[in-house]
Amino acid sequence: MSRRPSRPARLVASALTAGALLTAAACSDDAGGPGAASDTAAERARAASPAAERSVAAQPTGSPKTAPTLTESGAKAALLTEGDLEGDWNQVQDADKWRDQMLVGEVDVSDFLTAKTDASDCQELLDGLYGEKLLGEPSGPSAVTGFEQGDSRLLDQVAGYDRGGLDDRLEWMASLPQKCDQFTATDSEGEKRTVQVTEASVPEVGDARAGLRVTVQGSTGGDPATLSLDVAVVRVGTSALTVTGGGLDGDQADAVEQGVRQGTDRLKTVLDGGTPSPQPTPET
Repeated sequence: MSRRPSRPARLVASALTAGALLTAAACSDDAGGPGAASDTAAERARAASPAAERSVAAQPTGSPKTAPTLTESGAKAALLTEGDLEGDWNQVQDADKWRDQMLVGEVDVSDFLTAKTDASDCQELLDGLYGEKLLGEPSGPSAVTGFEQGDSRLLDQVAGYDRGGLDDRLEWMASLPQKCDQFTATDSEGEKRTVQVTEASVPEVGDARAGLRVTVQGSTGGDPATLSLDVAVVRVGTSALTVTGGGLDGDQADAVEQGVRQGTDRLKTVLDGGTPSPQPTPET
């Protein structure tokens, strides 16, 4: 035989039932319908904890945008073409093997009486120009092309780098006109060459940039000769282009400037996922 609940138990059950009925009535009277109950609960929670509401509101709505990554095909597509350059520049196939012997030599440390460490920086400059590694070894894809016009050459390099290391190299380049200025380099046969390093202007393109003008006075084939080089580096994100132009015919500052402008446009287009136009971008 079942046993009738005691009076205290009946009172507790009645109270629970009444609470449930009141909640149901409140939900049915709310014009918001079934979803309003959870809205009301959320409002009570936010009122009880304003800090929590601010925390939720501060959460980002999407994933952070990552910097575009240069690909092998993108590096090649970003290289200059003959159409990007004015004059009679002809593209060559062996630009990655170019080595100018006038850049070879041991820096005379005696030229640096008060700052011996500057001599190593100037040696690194000559070695970097000769080996086409002025920015160091790329950490990503790289591509190179070159052009000839008489005794002048124009070299274009595009590569991906470590961002921190790339910024350090740009700062290093900017310090060379003061560190190096003028010094002597001696080749393996004892011939001395006078090297001068000055700052060169670079168009206001890309995210960061640095430019140098390097002249080397010596001789070639027994005759006096002067090698003049303009070097411009532009960083776009974690990628960079290096345009070096010059030769025994004199400096090629105008060609380097044009190459930098067109090359930066091409690199930006590639990093944005596009394909550079076969025709150069009109300058504004």
